[in-house]
Amino acid sequence: MALAQEAKTEFLSSGGAHKLGGYVPQHLELSADKPEGIKKLPEGLSAAVFGSLKLGPAESPNTYFLVIDEPEGKPARLFVDANGNGDLTDDPAVEWKANTSAGPNGTKLTMYQGGATFQVPYPDGKLELHLGLYRFDKNDTQRSALAKTLLYYSDYVREGTVTLGAKTYKVLLADRTAMGDFRGKTGEARPGASFLIDVNEDGKFDSSDEAFDVKKPFNIGGTTYELAKLNASGSFQIVKSDKTVEETKPAPSLKPGSPALAFAAKTTDGKEVKFPELYKGKVVMLDFWATWCGPCRAELPHLTAAYEKLHGKGFEVLGISLDQKEQGEKLAKFAEENRMHWPQVYDGKYWQAEVAKLYHIHSIPSAFLVDGDTGRILATGNDLRGEALERTIEKALDKKL
Repeated sequence: MALAQEAKTEFLSSGGAHKLGGYVPQHLELSADKPEGIKKLPEGLSAAVFGSLKLGPAESPNTYFLVIDEPEGKPARLFVDANGNGDLTDDPAVEWKANTSAGPNGTKLTMYQGGATFQVPYPDGKLELHLGLYRFDKNDTQRSALAKTLLYYSDYVREGTVTLGAKTYKVLLADRTAMGDFRGKTGEARPGASFLIDVNEDGKFDSSDEAFDVKKPFNIGGTTYELAKLNASGSFQIVKSDKTVEETKPAPSLKPGSPALAFAAKTTDGKEVKFPELYKGKVVMLDFWATWCGPCRAELPHLTAAYEKLHGKGFEVLGISLDQKEQGEKLAKFAEENRMHWPQVYDGKYWQAEVAKLYHIHSIPSAFLVDGDTGRILATGNDLRGEALERTIEKALDKKL
């Protein structure tokens, strides 16, 4: 193998999930039994459940404890041993926000979302690793399997650029399984660590077409490379490989200004929709989501509010459901209960849904705001999430006046 270059990347403690366009949720099992390693707990706990996770180099990970206090009828509280010393009273407050949605038979369900930053030691220094954290309502009968589970994901990455051949590309190094080791799991077919290259140079990273296993070679521009001297904290080199694999071709660019990919499909009410041709004179949001997706549900209040406010001014939504087969009745009920009064395309093919495949969707929620007249993408990504959503739509509508 011949040395190509020393890769220089910057460690980002948080914001990685947005750069990656999604995340891979990990499961942390909760128990009413207090772990032996906990030295001190916050006062006033009345219905506590405990969990622990390990972060850091696979050879010597550090243990971090988490406690959720969930008294009936009162807000849940989360405490995290972010410095890993067993004392849950000397750590910064965590992010932990309640989101309420409609449940079966008119019930109200409360999902909590937030995150915490962990102090993780490595041989070459300490890093701050931010993890996203969320928990579904423990009384949600549709998610009974998660009643004793806290879900978490890595929000940290390494970001930089590399020159391969005559071109320079933006890259990310991601620890998708949130173990605190950029080398991923040892001895497994899928280590969970990814090296991402913006091959089509659209400013985004496709988690399927532009993501490569850190332990396997990849081919860009006709030359096969691989990572060498990769360590737990994410330092590595890129070398030309003595192996040869198939070249990765750039996927269609779907950044703002690019043409939306046209398609024809049937909605759940049996009507045929031709996208974006059907939306002449309108601004339409193509929304990839699913009823099982927690982050999608968290975004719903923003989307329904924007739709109710701006629909009369020319704003439309076309939902693309990634629900699994035989979930049509559940989808219809969920949409009605959550004021989703716009058409849905659903073929029951889960991640292989036809429109999702066309748009190279590998994480949700994912959305594209499209001008129905020009057929061009106006916005995507973070501009269509949270409080930014309504502002983005209003700006697009103003330009059509």
